Amino acid sequence: MPKLPSVVISALLPCFFSAQLLGAELTPEERHYAQANAPFTFCVDPDWAPYEIINAQGRHEGISADLLRLAAQRAGVTLKLVVTNNWDESLEASKSGKCKILSFLNQTPKRDEWLVFTDPIFVDRNVIVTREEHPFIDDLAGIRRKSLVLPSGTSIEERVRRDFPELTILTTGSEAESFAMVSGKKADMTMRSLIVAVYTIKKDGWFNLKVSGQVPGYENNLRIGVRKEDRMLRDILNKGIAEIQPPERAEIANRHVSIKVQTGIDYDLLLKIVAVFTIILLTSLFWAFRLRKLNEKLRRLSRTDSLTGLSNRGDLNERMDAEIERSQRYARPFSIIMLDIDHFKRVNDEFGHQAGDHVLKEFSMLVKAHLRTHDVVGRWGGEEFLVLCSETSAEQAAVLAERICEAVRSHGFIHGRRQTVSAGIASYQPGDEQDSLQNRADQALYAAKRAGRDRVVTF
Repeated sequence: MPKLPSVVISALLPCFFSAQLLGAELTPEERHYAQANAPFTFCVDPDWAPYEIINAQGRHEGISADLLRLAAQRAGVTLKLVVTNNWDESLEASKSGKCKILSFLNQTPKRDEWLVFTDPIFVDRNVIVTREEHPFIDDLAGIRRKSLVLPSGTSIEERVRRDFPELTILTTGSEAESFAMVSGKKADMTMRSLIVAVYTIKKDGWFNLKVSGQVPGYENNLRIGVRKEDRMLRDILNKGIAEIQPPERAEIANRHVSIKVQTGIDYDLLLKIVAVFTIILLTSLFWAFRLRKLNEKLRRLSRTDSLTGLSNRGDLNERMDAEIERSQRYARPFSIIMLDIDHFKRVNDEFGHQAGDHVLKEFSMLVKAHLRTHDVVGRWGGEEFLVLCSETSAEQAAVLAERICEAVRSHGFIHGRRQTVSAGIASYQPGDEQDSLQNRADQALYAAKRAGRDRVVTF
C-alpha cells in the first residue's frame, strides 16, 4: 500500500525527541490529598475534534486527552471520566459539582465564578476562515455589516460580541456546522483555532475555504478548570503541566492532525487533494507569518492614542480589569486617578485647536515624567486622563496626584498661560467592578471641579 505524506500544522516546530517521564515533586500534604480524594471526576467537550471527543466506546480521545493524561500521570493524579452528551451538559455537570475538572478550556469571567484555572496546557492562535474569494482581513474591527458564525457557548462568542459589535453573530451546534455555513454562503466568516480550522477543512473537504487573517490577542490559552473548593488539585495539576516539554506538545498535536490512509480509496485523487490542501495550508501559513509583525504593529496602534502616544481607553479598560482581578484574588491595594485639564475649552477657543493639541501633548509628557515605573497613564477622552496605580493605597495615590498638580501648575505651556488640573481618586473596594470604581473617581473629580479646580479629591 503506498504511503502518503502526513500534513501537519506545526511543520516548522522542532522534531519531537523522546523524553524521560518525569514526576512532579509534591509536598506530603499534596500527596495525601491526591491519594485520599482519588479518583477525581472530569468532564470534556464530547465533540471538539481534534482537541477532544468521546468515542463510541466512551473513551476520551484527542489532543486534550493526551495532554491531560500526561499532566495527571506526572502529578500522580487519578482521573475518572464523566460521560456527557455535549459541552453545555459538561458545563452544568461542573457547576453542580458532578465533575471536579473541566479538561480543556479558555478562562473567562463567567467561568471564574465557579472555577480556578491551571497555567496554560496548550496555546493555539485563532484565525479567520472565509471562502476562497474573500479578501484578506487585516483588521476585524473595520468590518461592517458582515456575519460571523460560531459554535454556541464558546469563550470566543463572549469576547467577539463584546469587542466587535458591528458584526452579526450567528451560532450553531458544532464546529462542522459553522464551516458548512461559511462554505454555503450562509455566513461570511468564522473564527476558530488554527488547529481546528486545519483539521475540519481537511477532514470534511472544505477546499473552497481559506484562512484569511488572525485577530491579535485572541490566542486560545487552553487550561484545565478546577472547581474553586479544590484549589490544591489545581496546584498539583500545575506541577504536572510544568513537566510537559514543548516538543511533547508538538508531537501530540501532530499525531492528531496527520492524514490517515483508508483502504478502497482512489490514491491519485487523494494525492491531488493532499497537494491542494498543502498549497492552501502553506499559503495560509505564509500570510500568517508575513503579517505577524504587521498585526503586532496594528495591535500597538489599536491600544494607543494617536495624539499623545499614551494608552487609549480600550487599553486602559483591559489593564484595569486585570488590576481589579488581581486585587480581588490577592487582596492587594489598587487606585485610579482621574485627571481633567481645567478650562481646556478656553485654550481651543482662544488659541485654536492646534494650540490645544500642543497642550495635550505637553500635559501627557509632564504626567508621564512624574509617574512611578509601575504606573500606567492613558488618555480617557478629550482632556481627561486616567492613571492606574497598582499596589497603591488612596493616600499614596493622593500624594502622587498632588505632585502632578504641582508640576502642571509650575510648567510653562506653549500658550503662555498658567494651566492647572483637577484630580479625582478612587481605590478598589471588595466587590468593585470597573464601573463602580470609575464612578467614584468621576464623582471625586466633579467634587474637585465644584470646589474651585486645581485640587485633589478622594472618594
